[in-house]
Amino acid sequence: MEIYNTLTRKKETFVPQEPGKVKMYVCGPTVYNYIHIGNARSTVAFDVIRRYLEYRGFEVTYVSNFTDVDDKIIRRASELDLTPKEVADRYIEAFMEDTAALNVKPATYYPRVMNYMDEIIQFVQDLVDEEMAYIADNGDVYFKTRQFKAYGKLSHQSIDDLEIGASQRTGEEAQWKQDPLDFALWKSAKPGEIYWESPFGKGRPGWHIECSVMSTSLLGKTLDIHGGGQDLEFPHHENEIAQSECHNHHTFANYWMHNGYVTVGESNEKMSKSLGNFTTVHDLLKEVPAMQVRFFMATSHYRRPIQFSETTMKEAGANLQKITTAVSALSFRLKDAISGDDETDQNRIQAYREAFIREMDDDFNIPNAMTVIYEFVKWMNQYSKEEKVKKSTIQSVLQLMDEWYGVLGLDFKEEETLLDEEVDRLIEERNQARKDKNFARSDEIRDLLKSQGIILEDTRQGTRWRREV
Repeated sequence: MEIYNTLTRKKETFVPQEPGKVKMYVCGPTVYNYIHIGNARSTVAFDVIRRYLEYRGFEVTYVSNFTDVDDKIIRRASELDLTPKEVADRYIEAFMEDTAALNVKPATYYPRVMNYMDEIIQFVQDLVDEEMAYIADNGDVYFKTRQFKAYGKLSHQSIDDLEIGASQRTGEEAQWKQDPLDFALWKSAKPGEIYWESPFGKGRPGWHIECSVMSTSLLGKTLDIHGGGQDLEFPHHENEIAQSECHNHHTFANYWMHNGYVTVGESNEKMSKSLGNFTTVHDLLKEVPAMQVRFFMATSHYRRPIQFSETTMKEAGANLQKITTAVSALSFRLKDAISGDDETDQNRIQAYREAFIREMDDDFNIPNAMTVIYEFVKWMNQYSKEEKVKKSTIQSVLQLMDEWYGVLGLDFKEEETLLDEEVDRLIEERNQARKDKNFARSDEIRDLLKSQGIILEDTRQGTRWRREV
């Protein structure tokens, strides 16, 4: 298996520190609002990666944090007349509901900043003691960026270029820094803000420090995989590396993975809350089936940007419908399938399985893997129309589709159990009505089912039905 490593800008053979086990950390949301499609894209992309690693036999310890102390949360708390913790609690619950609807597997751990304050303060103190950080006159604590000689290695920027950019920044904190490149590990409390007591005075953590502390507390000094959105590569992940490697004296992460943006509009502008061009998952799920949204995000290569529009959502729905229709049609043939085995069919199915694995082993190349699935669907459709079909072949096909559904995170169980008995009863009534030449009642039943998203297909083996995606 090969993974594209942002650190080296090339694909590398994936070798975890401990055979068969993967320590994986993915930066989670700042919880001051509902997540938008861009946030969900990262969550779903790394969920697919985790699922595939598990499919390939790895035991994955998956950690994704919640930033629950932040300027945005403090502002939101003031707007809603709540405490920052109450705001965070509200939107963490919303995040869990939205991601559950998208069938995202729960993380092994969901650390929250507020629960790691003692560890964060000690981490900062350690850096001060090692003279890798200093306490400014206003009580802020800054990391001495220039003393970490490898700074810029993730984003592939030189210290000179970074210095030029940093020196052009203006802001209140600039006056307290010894060097424009330095970044905050601890922020002194402002009047009326939430704070914690520390050796440096009342305050709260800087943004970057939290991930270093929580990830290494749960996974050890070196992570196998650290993931997050492309926009986190610099400065967030760059700063994580600097402070973590200076503190722990170990490589912070062996493989760095970054997912592409979600874009909107004709100009393909990045979706973000700051630009006001976002659609929340909470709102989208009121209009579009959850598995269609999941399919839209899960079937694009994680490193590539994806465009969110009505057209691309419809395309995702149509492609998902092709797959589910083929599965439904073949499942229907189980009722008249004959016994016996067909070695040619079994070999064909195994060849598709191996082709899927081959593509996914190449940096989780889901578009190429989807090409394998679509070719398989074509063969499924042809096979389901044959006069004689074998039960063992159908079962093997459905097993493989279940494997692929598992990797993609597609789950239709809840939808499929909603009206099954009622649908079957109405189909029996319609069949009888057709025998009795009561075509008005037959058409009435078909229209009733169609209004509920149930599509009937009359075949020589009988009437089968499927749900519209």
